Amino acid sequence: FQAALLTLTRKRGAATYAQTLQNIPETQVTTLENGLRVASEESRQPTCTVGVWIEAGSRYENAKNNGAGFFVEHLAFKGTKKRPGSAFEKEVESLGAHLNGYTSREHTAFYIKALSKDMPKVVELLADVVQNCALEDSQIEKERGVILRELKEMDSNLMDVTFDYLHATAFQGTPLAHTVEGTTENIKRLTRADLASYVDTHFKAPRMVLAAAGGISHKELVDAAKQHFSGVPVAYKEDAVPILPHCRFTGSEIRARDDGLPLAHIALAVEGPGWADPDNVVLNVANAIIGRYDRTFGGGKNQSSRLATLAVEHNLCHSFQTFNTSYSDTGLFGFHFVSDPLSIDDMMFCAQGEWMRLCTSTTESEVTRAKNYLRNAMVAQLDGTTRVCENIASHLLNYGRRIPLEEWDARISAVDARMVRDVCSKYIYDKCPAIAAVGPIEQLLDYNRLRSAMYWIRL
Repeated sequence: FQAALLTLTRKRGAATYAQTLQNIPETQVTTLENGLRVASEESRQPTCTVGVWIEAGSRYENAKNNGAGFFVEHLAFKGTKKRPGSAFEKEVESLGAHLNGYTSREHTAFYIKALSKDMPKVVELLADVVQNCALEDSQIEKERGVILRELKEMDSNLMDVTFDYLHATAFQGTPLAHTVEGTTENIKRLTRADLASYVDTHFKAPRMVLAAAGGISHKELVDAAKQHFSGVPVAYKEDAVPILPHCRFTGSEIRARDDGLPLAHIALAVEGPGWADPDNVVLNVANAIIGRYDRTFGGGKNQSSRLATLAVEHNLCHSFQTFNTSYSDTGLFGFHFVSDPLSIDDMMFCAQGEWMRLCTSTTESEVTRAKNYLRNAMVAQLDGTTRVCENIASHLLNYGRRIPLEEWDARISAVDARMVRDVCSKYIYDKCPAIAAVGPIEQLLDYNRLRSAMYWIRL
């Protein structure tokens, strides 16, 4: 009997990939009169995640107020005009809720995970944060010190430093070159008026998405949004944020040599497509072919990634990863690796060689493996209400709609080896890359030598 029960349990819990795609609840979207989009996906979870995603980030800042969005994020949960700091914290704690937020180059998010029955109260709290953030002078000075300490800590994260340098050189002279956190000088001099101006300019209803996932009712979510978010202002013509100019990509480099560091961090990228470009799916397949590697991984030289196999056999690096970072109208497609000082040249040679192989020699078996990897990563987005909620909101901001997983699966299935070769040739072959290097990088070749490895002389 016990064995039969275990078998029944396994059968009930096992859903095929196709069944998983077909059984995903529909995403319901309602737009309020002021332009705020309310989106949700209902499930039978006892908890829910509700959040506000705003089309605002460091890309919307200038040299003088860079860091304002990050500063506002730090102050968001420190009290509102209706709820002083201690009262706000006690109200959240009484719900047993978990709140969080983040700022990126194009988005700002505030979200709360709580019991499903508390959804209306969570919506009220988020509305209070967005519309009535206190921005008290005492809290501003306290968080100013916190942010300055964070900036010092971030300087020790060489991977983040490298990617900030990569943006600075790839998009130099444009808003995308700014760091999300801002400069130390800006954080020291930003005033309450600067922060209030940032909120007044960017926290507009048509630039927001109120998203929710979990055991909630869409109708109840919309009713709560109408009650608490109707006061969020619309971006009228007289104060509307102008359309951002295209952030032009520049093939160039930044080198921050420090021979006192034990390892070198190198990132190389070409210009990638914006969010809505269909080429992104093909480029993600290409990245899955190259894969990622860390010395802690098992498998040794028997890994499916050719670059990982080379890294193990020849001790080329400690780790490497690929990335395809998209923005509204542009992106960065590239790879990053960490290596010993004397292995830089060999690792760069092999990595660029893999790029050239993507453009010229990609095989169907590699594409099949990569597509399966992407499908697995795609289904992993369903793991937990917070990931689903973020997925809903980011899709509405980036694509204007929630793209179903069935549609993503169809796009992935349509990719073949020829498409990978053609699209990679379009973005990689004979293009000028952006390069950022930090640490003991004496062995990193001259830019012109690296540029010459972006094509093969074929007879």
